[in-house]
Amino acid sequence: MSKNFFISFILVFFIFFNVSAEDKIAFIDLNYIYANSKIGKKIIKETQAKQKNLKKEFQDFQKKLDKEKEKLLAQKNVLSVEEYKKKLKELETNLQNYNQIIAEKNKNLIEFQKKNKNEFANTLKSTLEIYSKNNSISMILRKENLLIGKSNLDVTKDILDLFNKS
Repeated sequence: MSKNFFISFILVFFIFFNVSAEDKIAFIDLNYIYANSKIGKKIIKETQAKQKNLKKEFQDFQKKLDKEKEKLLAQKNVLSVEEYKKKLKELETNLQNYNQIIAEKNKNLIEFQKKNKNEFANTLKSTLEIYSKNNSISMILRKENLLIGKSNLDVTKDILDLFNKS
Protein backbone atom coordinates (compact mmCIF):
# COMPACT_ATOMS: atom_id res chain seq x y z
CA MET A 1 0.00 0.00 0.00
CA SER A 2 2.75 2.45 0.87
CA LYS A 3 4.46 1.88 -2.50
CA ASN A 4 1.17 2.58 -4.30
CA PHE A 5 0.72 5.69 -2.21
CA PHE A 6 4.27 6.82 -3.00
CA ILE A 7 3.84 6.21 -6.72
CA SER A 8 0.56 8.11 -6.67
CA PHE A 9 2.21 10.92 -4.75
CA ILE A 10 5.02 11.19 -7.31
CA LEU A 11 2.54 11.22 -10.20
CA VAL A 12 0.46 13.92 -8.54
CA PHE A 13 3.62 15.85 -7.76
CA PHE A 14 4.72 15.78 -11.39
CA ILE A 15 1.27 16.71 -12.64
CA PHE A 16 0.64 19.58 -10.24
CA PHE A 17 4.09 21.04 -10.24
CA ASN A 18 4.73 20.38 -13.90
CA VAL A 19 8.29 19.17 -13.58
CA SER A 20 9.82 19.65 -16.96
CA ALA A 21 12.31 17.41 -18.72
CA GLU A 22 15.08 19.93 -18.06
CA ASP A 23 14.65 19.68 -14.30
CA LYS A 24 17.35 17.52 -12.79
CA ILE A 25 16.42 14.81 -10.36
CA ALA A 26 18.80 12.79 -8.22
CA PHE A 27 18.58 10.26 -5.43
CA ILE A 28 20.68 9.32 -2.42
CA ASP A 29 21.03 6.33 -0.12
CA LEU A 30 20.52 7.82 3.34
CA ASN A 31 21.42 4.58 5.11
CA TYR A 32 24.76 4.51 3.31
CA ILE A 33 25.49 8.12 4.22
CA TYR A 34 24.51 7.52 7.84
CA ALA A 35 26.69 4.41 8.12
CA ASN A 36 29.71 5.87 6.30
CA SER A 37 29.82 9.55 7.20
CA LYS A 38 32.03 10.83 10.01
CA ILE A 39 29.02 12.14 11.93
CA GLY A 40 27.00 8.94 11.39
CA LYS A 41 29.88 6.72 12.48
CA LYS A 42 30.33 8.85 15.61
CA ILE A 43 26.62 8.56 16.46
CA ILE A 44 26.66 4.80 15.87
CA LYS A 45 29.78 4.38 18.01
CA GLU A 46 28.37 6.46 20.88
CA THR A 47 25.04 4.64 20.74
CA GLN A 48 26.70 1.23 20.74
CA ALA A 49 28.89 2.24 23.71
CA LYS A 50 25.82 3.37 25.66
CA GLN A 51 23.98 0.15 24.76
CA LYS A 52 26.99 -1.92 25.82
CA ASN A 53 27.24 -0.10 29.17
CA LEU A 54 23.52 -0.54 29.77
CA LYS A 55 23.74 -4.24 28.94
CA LYS A 56 26.74 -4.72 31.26
CA GLU A 57 24.97 -2.86 34.04
CA PHE A 58 21.91 -5.05 33.59
CA GLN A 59 24.00 -8.25 33.60
CA ASP A 60 25.85 -7.13 36.74
CA PHE A 61 22.57 -6.45 38.49
CA GLN A 62 21.17 -9.79 37.34
CA LYS A 63 24.19 -11.58 38.84
CA LYS A 64 23.82 -9.66 42.09
CA LEU A 65 20.11 -10.46 42.21
CA ASP A 66 20.76 -14.16 41.55
CA LYS A 67 23.33 -14.27 44.38
CA GLU A 68 20.90 -12.59 46.77
CA LYS A 69 18.20 -15.09 45.75
CA GLU A 70 20.53 -18.04 46.34
CA LYS A 71 21.60 -16.62 49.69
CA LEU A 72 17.98 -16.11 50.72
CA LEU A 73 17.00 -19.63 49.62
CA ALA A 74 19.96 -21.05 51.57
CA GLN A 75 18.73 -19.19 54.67
CA LYS A 76 15.08 -20.19 54.22
CA ASN A 77 15.19 -22.98 56.78
CA VAL A 78 17.24 -20.91 59.25
CA LEU A 79 15.15 -17.73 59.12
CA SER A 80 11.76 -17.30 60.66
CA VAL A 81 8.83 -17.16 58.25
CA GLU A 82 8.36 -13.45 58.95
CA GLU A 83 12.05 -12.66 58.44
CA TYR A 84 12.11 -14.69 55.20
CA LYS A 85 9.04 -12.87 53.86
CA LYS A 86 10.58 -9.54 54.83
CA LYS A 87 13.82 -10.29 52.97
CA LEU A 88 11.90 -11.63 49.98
CA LYS A 89 9.86 -8.43 49.86
CA GLU A 90 13.10 -6.37 50.00
CA LEU A 91 14.45 -8.39 47.09
CA GLU A 92 11.28 -7.79 45.06
CA THR A 93 11.39 -4.06 45.90
CA ASN A 94 15.01 -3.87 44.74
CA LEU A 95 14.02 -5.60 41.52
CA GLN A 96 11.16 -3.16 40.90
CA ASN A 97 13.38 -0.17 41.63
CA TYR A 98 16.05 -1.44 39.28
CA ASN A 99 13.48 -2.11 36.55
CA GLN A 100 12.43 1.54 36.83
CA ILE A 101 16.05 2.65 36.57
CA ILE A 102 16.61 0.47 33.49
CA ALA A 103 13.42 1.79 31.89
CA GLU A 104 14.61 5.37 32.49
CA LYS A 105 18.05 4.61 31.05
CA ASN A 106 16.46 2.99 27.98
CA LYS A 107 14.27 6.08 27.57
CA ASN A 108 17.36 8.30 27.81
CA LEU A 109 19.13 6.16 25.20
CA ILE A 110 16.18 6.51 22.82
CA GLU A 111 16.12 10.28 23.38
CA PHE A 112 19.87 10.41 22.77
CA GLN A 113 19.42 8.55 19.47
CA LYS A 114 16.54 10.80 18.37
CA LYS A 115 18.46 13.96 19.21
CA ASN A 116 21.54 12.81 17.31
CA LYS A 117 19.54 11.64 14.31
CA ASN A 118 17.74 14.99 14.18
CA GLU A 119 21.07 16.82 14.27
CA PHE A 120 22.35 14.48 11.56
CA ALA A 121 19.26 15.13 9.43
CA ASN A 122 19.54 18.91 9.84
CA THR A 123 23.21 18.92 8.89
CA LEU A 124 22.52 16.65 5.93
CA LYS A 125 19.63 18.86 4.82
CA SER A 126 21.87 21.91 4.61
CA THR A 127 24.45 19.86 2.68
CA LEU A 128 21.73 18.70 0.27
CA GLU A 129 20.55 22.28 -0.22
CA ILE A 130 24.07 23.42 -1.08
CA TYR A 131 24.63 20.47 -3.42
CA SER A 132 21.32 20.89 -5.22
CA LYS A 133 21.91 24.63 -5.66
CA ASN A 134 25.46 24.18 -6.96
CA ASN A 135 24.42 21.41 -9.36
CA SER A 136 21.04 22.84 -10.43
CA ILE A 137 19.14 19.84 -9.11
CA SER A 138 15.41 20.36 -8.68
CA MET A 139 14.71 17.32 -6.56
CA ILE A 140 16.67 14.81 -4.49
CA LEU A 141 14.79 11.67 -3.53
CA ARG A 142 15.55 8.87 -1.09
CA LYS A 143 16.82 5.75 -2.81
CA GLU A 144 14.71 3.65 -0.44
CA ASN A 145 11.55 5.19 -1.96
CA LEU A 146 12.43 4.51 -5.59
CA LEU A 147 11.33 1.57 -7.60
CA ILE A 148 13.89 2.09 -10.33
CA GLY A 149 16.35 4.77 -11.35
CA LYS A 150 19.38 5.18 -13.54
CA SER A 151 22.61 4.75 -11.65
CA ASN A 152 23.92 8.08 -12.96
CA LEU A 153 21.18 9.80 -10.91
CA ASP A 154 22.64 8.37 -7.68
CA VAL A 155 24.61 11.19 -6.05
CA THR A 156 25.21 9.40 -2.74
CA LYS A 157 29.01 9.39 -2.98
CA ASP A 158 29.12 13.09 -3.93
CA ILE A 159 26.84 13.98 -1.02
CA LEU A 160 28.90 11.83 1.36
CA ASP A 161 32.11 13.60 0.34
CA LEU A 162 30.52 17.04 0.74
CA PHE A 163 28.86 16.02 4.01
CA ASN A 164 32.14 14.80 5.50
CA LYS A 165 33.80 18.11 4.61
CA SER A 166 31.15 20.14 6.43
